Amino acid sequence: MIDVIEAARTAGVEWLSLYAFSTENWQRPGSEVDFLMRLVRRVVRKHAPLLHARGIRCRFLGVADPRIPSPLARDFADLMTLTGMNRGMTLTVAFDHGGRRDIVEAARSLIRSGVAADAVDERHFAAHLPFPDTPDVDLVIRTSGEQRISNFMLWHVAYAEMIFPSVLWPDFRAPHFLECLHTYQQRDRRFGGVTPKANGEPHS
Repeated sequence: MIDVIEAARTAGVEWLSLYAFSTENWQRPGSEVDFLMRLVRRVVRKHAPLLHARGIRCRFLGVADPRIPSPLARDFADLMTLTGMNRGMTLTVAFDHGGRRDIVEAARSLIRSGVAADAVDERHFAAHLPFPDTPDVDLVIRTSGEQRISNFMLWHVAYAEMIFPSVLWPDFRAPHFLECLHTYQQRDRRFGGVTPKANGEPHS
């Protein structure tokens, strides 16, 4: 994972999001969930100093379920505090994340804020999503050959390009990421129009 983050940062990617654990993943066997929780904690603790040294701001999207072990939740909070003032690449780790849940929570927040129905537009709605400064996703890389979004950042991927490498995520390395990035840069992004726009570095 860390080599992919480094490759993205070196390539000039300013926003990188990794899907680590979904709201649906709680349906997996308890032993597998426990293993994943322990693994994620080891990864966070191991790489926190390097992420901070590289000027990477780390954020965790989700982390709402009380079943998340409190030591892991504290590690998430500590890493966000440690890196919160960094102004390099922003790394968002989606953990206990569900795109539909985010949309429902944004709708509830709008209602609580008293915004009139006729005043609600996309800009107002997006402002009530978690981390509202997060830009739209430019590129979704779905490893393992699976061709689905899997409830990932549904609002933000509306116009994302998608690439489906067959390599499994544990084997996905920097060269694979750079290959996907190259493929993305060859695409013409028209956003529903007819005139191709120049490609830039993506948020993936």
